[in-house]
Amino acid sequence: MPEIAMNVRSLSVVTALLIASICPVRAEEALVAYKSLGPELALDLARAALASCRTRGYQVAVAVVDRFGVTQVMLRDRFAGPHTPSTATGKAWTAASFKTSTTELNEISQPGMMQAGIRNLPGAVVIAGGLIVEAGGSLVGAVGVSGAPGGDADEACAKAGIDSVRDKLDF
Repeated sequence: MPEIAMNVRSLSVVTALLIASICPVRAEEALVAYKSLGPELALDLARAALASCRTRGYQVAVAVVDRFGVTQVMLRDRFAGPHTPSTATGKAWTAASFKTSTTELNEISQPGMMQAGIRNLPGAVVIAGGLIVEAGGSLVGAVGVSGAPGGDADEACAKAGIDSVRDKLDF
């Protein structure tokens, strides 16, 4: 009887060692590190996008979200329409969520296309003016602009905002 108990105990130890060697769990695999826009940089980007639109004669709202789509900054020029803050935020969220520009999403989600259902997702705003912000090849946030006469003009202002902080993004 003691031999059986010893064999069972030995088998248990060998099994535990085998499992531990097959499935190593390291702390670095259990935790995720990422980069995201800081609030100061997000504010600088939003201000530059707003200024770009102002120089073109447009009253807009600008939203900057972090990599997860959470709003960090919302600026609305005094004569921008009441719909522009939610539209800008929606564009930024959509760009961050899908990790691409809203112009690209608009192109691939036209009625009858395979991705057309994207347009029906809650919160998705699939019109031009939302751009992702990348640093070192990683998504760090997104910006959305609303209120210029057309999505292409919104996007130009968003791009100007990103370009204004590009030197702080490249590392």
